[in-house]
Amino acid sequence: MNSMKKEMQPVKSRHVLRILLAAASFFALAGRVPVAAAATALRLHAVFADHMVIQRDQPIKVWGWATPGETVSVQLGEERAEAEVAPAVPVEVFGHEEEYAGLGRWEVTFPAREASTQPTTLHVTDGDVTLNVEDILMGDVWVLYGQSNMAWPLSRTTSRGDMARAMADLPLFREFKIQGNEQATLQDDIRTPALAHGGWLVSTPETAGEFSGIGYHFGAHVQRALGVPIGLINAARGGASIESMVPARKFSEDPLTERYAEHVEQRMAEFDPEATADRIWANQSARARNRNRPEPPRPDPNNLRSWDVPGKSPSDRASVYNGMLGVLRGLNVKGVLFHQGYNNAIAQNCRPRRYRALTRLMIEGIREDFNEPDLPFCIIGLCAGGAPQNVDNFEAQSTDPGAFIREAQRLGLADVENQNNLVFIPGYDVIVPGLHPSKKREHGERASRWALARIYGGVGIQWRDVELLSAEPHGDHFVLKFSGAIICDTRNQIPEGFSLAGEDGKFYMAHARYSEERGHPQRVPNEIRVWSPLVPEPVALRYAWARSPMGNLKMMGHPDRPFPSFRTDDWDFPESDDPAESAVERGAWRAMQSEGQERLEYRRREEARRGVEILERINRLGAIAEEDEE
Repeated sequence: MNSMKKEMQPVKSRHVLRILLAAASFFALAGRVPVAAAATALRLHAVFADHMVIQRDQPIKVWGWATPGETVSVQLGEERAEAEVAPAVPVEVFGHEEEYAGLGRWEVTFPAREASTQPTTLHVTDGDVTLNVEDILMGDVWVLYGQSNMAWPLSRTTSRGDMARAMADLPLFREFKIQGNEQATLQDDIRTPALAHGGWLVSTPETAGEFSGIGYHFGAHVQRALGVPIGLINAARGGASIESMVPARKFSEDPLTERYAEHVEQRMAEFDPEATADRIWANQSARARNRNRPEPPRPDPNNLRSWDVPGKSPSDRASVYNGMLGVLRGLNVKGVLFHQGYNNAIAQNCRPRRYRALTRLMIEGIREDFNEPDLPFCIIGLCAGGAPQNVDNFEAQSTDPGAFIREAQRLGLADVENQNNLVFIPGYDVIVPGLHPSKKREHGERASRWALARIYGGVGIQWRDVELLSAEPHGDHFVLKFSGAIICDTRNQIPEGFSLAGEDGKFYMAHARYSEERGHPQRVPNEIRVWSPLVPEPVALRYAWARSPMGNLKMMGHPDRPFPSFRTDDWDFPESDDPAESAVERGAWRAMQSEGQERLEYRRREEARRGVEILERINRLGAIAEEDEE
């Protein structure tokens, strides 16, 4: 909270800190209203608030707005700097532009500082007005980006996060949450209603439930391991599509995304808020009559729900970036965790080729805007959801387009020119039915393992990669070879989750076994053989190909390292390139689902009829034939 108050002494005990935090939370509910009420022109960007974590080892930029021509004095701890206020220009803060009218921007930069657990204070002065920001720490700042499964609070995770919250007395761990601030234009500051906690929230057993579930488990592990302050910026938006998360200027760099952006611009130009308000009102009134309820008031055409406004909807180009991440450009951060995909995996929205291009553009654009070409970026793959795939529904579940979006995330990351500090972490094995799976600990812990091993290093954490070297047909089966050991995480140690197809493109669940050395029962841990009685001449293989797939392979047997889903074919999801159309026509999608069910029923009949033959072939599957050694 930015307020005009006397400087406070550093907090010397956790008990006193909690009392102060409770008081700060009360005043924070008013956001930054006290500054405006005092009729001062001096403003700080909303991110500079009590309990802030500033990125260590990077120059520290502080900025805001004031009367043009004035000199603003800024003191951070013992260091001072001054800046002359630039001429007035329009400031983009949706719905609050008048509060910034006539103001110009000021900015100062302080030298980089090392991590520090000692609180410091920021004082910004213009004439006789001073804004104080207290309890600032120097540490690492990580951005949480994506949709609702990233924003999902710790209090709504498994067992309401009770164990994590009981251990959440972490005064060096904090979160700054932006909510519902998608905008059609790139914003300069964050409007007060979009500040979830009024500013930065310090982790305690009472407050930790408000943190992102994934973010909490990530940040708490990193903070405890390193002993330095960790700040999270939660910029995730429920229901958002990846299109809304890419900087607007990047859409012109790919033909697919450029065509989409032109379509959004056309919709924006044709938008009639009055007609839209009437349409919404008519629908709401009809529902009210059907339920014998009073007629609702007509929606305000100037304050429509963002979903109903082209260009501002969380489904549209750059909207979430404009108001929830791009609004922070100029701030230094340590890295980004990204977890999204559900909205883009709905069949009518599913465009994997465009998603792949957008993934690359998003990463490159964020790195450019935050002036860090090597900015660490972790994609936590599309989470599992819905009915888990099993032997009784295998083919039917394999038609779900989610697997194509998961692949697009991984390939889009691989398309980024600068591969430094990038990682794709599969999450398909954390299976809990539903739109919002309650298991978030696994995702956060895996991301923290990667960060501690690869971004920080020197803390004794392992992160070993295994790659697929080859996947080739050998007669009636496929042979897969990996760069390291691939171990099943199930007790029977039988690889699961594979399917094979012939030239007809029809995939059937397949059986898999580890290869065995000739004359020895010892299995080869980096080689797997895959066979299906229904595909005598296989030409294509898929692994873990469903929304909630079977698939039990782990890199080096580590539970935090599931092997990514993959395929050897190029039979892509039949998406339309026309952004004005559904990605796939409803009838075609139903036909795909029906065909999957037919394959399932056919396999089950054949397995029942040919049971003995199948068991005999499976028993020989792992043996390495002489011709395979040549």
